[in-house]
Amino acid sequence: MEKTLAELQREVDQYISQFKEGYFSPLAMLARMSEEVGELAREVNHSFGEKPKKKDEADNSIELELGDILFITICFANSLGIDLTDAHNKVMDKFNTRDADRWTRKDTD
Repeated sequence: MEKTLAELQREVDQYISQFKEGYFSPLAMLARMSEEVGELAREVNHSFGEKPKKKDEADNSIELELGDILFITICFANSLGIDLTDAHNKVMDKFNTRDADRWTRKDTD
């Protein structure tokens, strides 16, 4: 089932809202995000790099690590009152204007 960013933000907010602690502080969330990015880097290195996993290491996945990053990103946005759909639209507008001629398009040879 596909969900919009707004639906994801509401779902995460409903989950977090059931706990007295609520959202972590922005600095704590940034630290958590950094941890998750490190875990993603480790998985990518195991899958595509020169560092295979040890035999006794847990079998995490790039998919799960990306999911963790998405979750903490949504938490971060929610805690600061940021609409991720709006943020995405602004970023895409930036890429489509400022960076419009930066890359070689597939449809031109």
